[in-house]
Amino acid sequence: MPAVLSALMLIAAGCHRGEPGVAPDELHTANAERGDRSPLLGAGDLGADWHEDEARTGLASWPWEQDSCPKYKSSDYPAKSHRRAAVQRYYRPSDGSPPAHHVVETYEPGWAERNVDDVRRVLLRCASYPVLGSQVSFDVVDPHYLEGTGMLVRGRIAHAEIPNTITYFVMLKRGETVSTIRLPDPGSQAAVDEIAARAVARLG
Repeated sequence: MPAVLSALMLIAAGCHRGEPGVAPDELHTANAERGDRSPLLGAGDLGADWHEDEARTGLASWPWEQDSCPKYKSSDYPAKSHRRAAVQRYYRPSDGSPPAHHVVETYEPGWAERNVDDVRRVLLRCASYPVLGSQVSFDVVDPHYLEGTGMLVRGRIAHAEIPNTITYFVMLKRGETVSTIRLPDPGSQAAVDEIAARAVARLG
């Protein structure tokens, strides 16, 4: 992947700048415990050509950080400081195209809803901004996605000489648990809807 495109993909992915370092004792393979008890999607939930990495526990960066957005100031979004736990996983397509990512976070009482408010404010303040000669933008496709369970967002990187890069972001909330999926464009919203429905089912 060209360096500029790679950098832009990381920006469009918010704070998922590659795979954050995690101490060895925080890594675990979830195969034995996955079943219905795991809140994370399995590779098969994304499709036949996907492969999953190990699940990682421990707090990662907030999925909606936008450090390259001129209007973004991390301290304006307090909910991320009230996370109690998180587990995440990366997914790799067989053809080497951009990965998907899923993180499930648990918040202190009352803070999951405030996190939703913080996400809305990020998407308003950083709806569109230039990066490395391209334009990053976010559109809220459905603010009450899956009958109010969450939010569906489409991220776009507009390039001058190559096709636009599209990434979908699905945020789901149940109680004090927030599930956020970053998914390279699968070709249709119906495919996104199917994956999101599977993620809802895993929240229990």
